Amino acid sequence: MRRWALDPRIHTAGRAAAHLAAGFLFSAASLGNMAMPLSMAVVCVLSGRAAVLAAVGGCVGYLAFWGHTQYQALLWLVLALAVSLIVTQRYITQQMPLLLASLAGLIVAASGLAFQMLSLDEVSIGIYLLRVGLGAASTWLFALVRKGRNALSDWTAGALAVLALAQIMPIPYVGLGYIAAAMMAVAESFPAAALSGLALDLAQITRVPMSAVMVLSYWLGVLPWNKRLLRQLAPAAVYIFMMTISGHWDLYPLPGLVIGGLIGTYFPKKSKAVHRRGETGTAQVRLEMAASVLAQTEQLLLEASVAPIDEEALVARAAERACNNCPCRKNCKDSRRLARLPGLILHKSLLASDELPIICRKSGRFLAELHRAQEQLRAIRADRERQREYRAAVVQQYQFLSEYLQELSDRLSKRQDDGSICYTPKVRVFGNRPEEDNGDRCLRFAGTMGKYYVLLCDGMGTGLGAVQEAKTAADIVRRLLMAGYPASHALKSLNSLCALRERAGAVTVDLAELDLTGGKVTLYKWGAAPSYLVSQMGAEKIGTASPPPGLSITDYHEMIYHISLRRAQTLYLVSDGVGEDEALRCCLDSVGLSPAEVASRLLVCAGHSGQDDATVIAISLTSEKE
Repeated sequence: MRRWALDPRIHTAGRAAAHLAAGFLFSAASLGNMAMPLSMAVVCVLSGRAAVLAAVGGCVGYLAFWGHTQYQALLWLVLALAVSLIVTQRYITQQMPLLLASLAGLIVAASGLAFQMLSLDEVSIGIYLLRVGLGAASTWLFALVRKGRNALSDWTAGALAVLALAQIMPIPYVGLGYIAAAMMAVAESFPAAALSGLALDLAQITRVPMSAVMVLSYWLGVLPWNKRLLRQLAPAAVYIFMMTISGHWDLYPLPGLVIGGLIGTYFPKKSKAVHRRGETGTAQVRLEMAASVLAQTEQLLLEASVAPIDEEALVARAAERACNNCPCRKNCKDSRRLARLPGLILHKSLLASDELPIICRKSGRFLAELHRAQEQLRAIRADRERQREYRAAVVQQYQFLSEYLQELSDRLSKRQDDGSICYTPKVRVFGNRPEEDNGDRCLRFAGTMGKYYVLLCDGMGTGLGAVQEAKTAADIVRRLLMAGYPASHALKSLNSLCALRERAGAVTVDLAELDLTGGKVTLYKWGAAPSYLVSQMGAEKIGTASPPPGLSITDYHEMIYHISLRRAQTLYLVSDGVGEDEALRCCLDSVGLSPAEVASRLLVCAGHSGQDDATVIAISLTSEKE
């Protein structure tokens, strides 16, 4: 199993199965015994291969749960897939956050109207409006869940999952919806328990009031007793009590509630409710107000319109310059007609006089001025493009600061430790040149919230210029991370800075974010060489070649990987002075050797590859218990 865990094909297969399952399971959602477009919402917020897999799973689910009568649902998925492949992860979705939700609502509304006109669907107006609203709202909700910052969106999405799973019972007396609801009641917060019970009531699969069952189960779980068995059996016990007082006897939910209670007690109990007290509450309110102002400023910048280029004025100006110096201007009747030519003429490459729509006796003068106007148009467009990049960079920083202040506000409300430090990082750096002459800048430092960072910035080339570029980039990223800035935002800020300074490709970034509370590592790569994860079971290459930062502000090229170092694995960050094939072969042949021996072999490979700076960083974690 450990060997399989290192296999990237297993990771890819697991993600593919998760996307297929999401599309399949959400297609079972029902309100009023009618299919709902939750699976379509999942497809809308995904992109690329993930969206295709979710759409395939949704198609299979609609056909399995609803039969061949749900051709409208299949149309939802096809149109949602087209929207996802065209729109998702483009810059326009940042300018208009509600675009995907609006398109999802439009898809459901237009398809429902078309099927009504063709007499292929006879749902009531209430169900029609419910589908439209649910399609738009669930798309907006799932987009928030992908960002992972809103507790209320997580609870609501969990309730939608319960609504979908409530219709699935793979074996008699074991309903997946009851299992999920019991888990949320035992392991989550009060809003999650209430929303999961409401979802079961909306599914109309039992006459027992499930909202009351889930709420009472939650309160039984927070009573000051240490018996895990009491928490595990709380949903089932409350359900039996509610059956007794309501007079509706239905034993089908009992096995699912027991299983869900058993599973839920093995998850740490969460409580994300906001508590505002004293000076901390005042500081939290101020941070939220500052975040809202920055978010409003960002929206105003996004909505600011750009004046169009007056191409007709350029043509008129070219005609004026040509005719003012023309010896035939006194008796020429075509000067006014030349000035009224459309601006589209600037988009053509005029090579001869016969290509002009108007005959001019001195066409050479006008052609020369027209070519000059074309150069002016290209210069104006280039200037507009630079202004668009500058505006995008400013908008990004407002967005990052707004989210950062909001996250700080959220931290103040928790008022408890986010976890004890369980691991100690062990980082060793090896290079083929002294640090002051090496263009590979290596930094290791502690962050906030139990994070530890290892940063490798590789300045392109060798010499003093590469050293200075790497030093400047590493120092900027280090300051942002030590202040608590999210790693993705810090790297995108560096990308904006490189683009505005016209230093695209001057540096690559390899950042390892170590979670010392759980032993997990998030690896951020932007133009960096692949890394290598080595253990007693083998070696795995992580990452592929990608463009460096600074190429564009709106199109991101960073790559993110999630790995674990909890089982004595060692992660090697390698600069681009080491060839990929040689490095992987070296790691595979060095299994069982010490990190110093592996690094020395990698540096030998770098010497065979060329004269570039080469650096190897070995990262491992040791448990505090050892």
